[in-house]
Amino acid sequence: MSSARRTFLKHAGLSAAALATLPATSQAMSHDAGVVARSESAARELDAYLDVAQQQESWDTTWAKRIKGKHRAMFDVPEVEGGVGVLRSGIWQRQYNEVLKPKKGDMTAVMVIRHNGIHLAMNQDFWTTYNVGEEEKLKGDDGKPLKFNPVLPASGVDTPANFAALMLDKQIEGGAIVLACNLAYRSVVGLVQRKDKLTPAEARAKANSMLVPGVIMQPSGIFANVMAQQAGCVFVQAV
Repeated sequence: MSSARRTFLKHAGLSAAALATLPATSQAMSHDAGVVARSESAARELDAYLDVAQQQESWDTTWAKRIKGKHRAMFDVPEVEGGVGVLRSGIWQRQYNEVLKPKKGDMTAVMVIRHNGIHLAMNQDFWTTYNVGEEEKLKGDDGKPLKFNPVLPASGVDTPANFAALMLDKQIEGGAIVLACNLAYRSVVGLVQRKDKLTPAEARAKANSMLVPGVIMQPSGIFANVMAQQAGCVFVQAV
C-alpha cells in the first residue's frame, strides 16, 4: 500500500491492525481465504467508522453565505509546514488591502485545515499537553520538536506586531472563515483517547474544548474545498 493511501486511511480512523490486512490495490488481493476475510473485515471497519463519523456532527454550512465580495480566495492547508499556509492567507489579505484597496466587505478569505495540517486548528494547551511536535515529528527552525502551534501566540515567544496580525486567531477576528476536516480530526481525537484513556465520546468532547475558537468542523477537507469553490472562491494551494 502506498504511503499516501496508508496515511489517508490512518487519518480516516482505520486501526493499525486493519491497515495491515489491506492489499496494495483491489486487483492485488490474494485468493487465500484468510487474507480475503481479513481484508473484508478491514473494509467493514472503515465503512462502519465512516457511518459513525458522519453522524457525530450537525454540520454547519452557513459559512458559505458569509463568502461575499469581488475578491474571494480559499487556502488549502494540508500540512503544518511551520504554519505557512495560514500565513499566506493573511499575507494575501494584507497585500490586496494595500495594493487594490477594496471596499469593506469586498474580500473574503477561507482556510481549509485538513490532513496532516489538522493540528493547526488546535490551541496551545493541546500542543503542550499532548506533545504534538514530538508525536507528529514536527521540527522548528532550530531543528528541535516544535513545542507550540506556530500560527497562534505562544507564551514566552516574542511575535513582531506585523507578524502577529497574520496569526490564525487574528484572521478569524478579522472575518476569515476557517474550516477543519473531520476525517483528519479523528487522529486528534485518537491521540486524546490514547493518552488520557477515555472513551471515544469523552475524547472527542475534550478535543473539541481545545479547538481554536471560531474553527468550523466540516465532514471532510475536500467537502469544504469544493463548497468554497462553488461559492466563488479561487483555489490556492497554500502549502
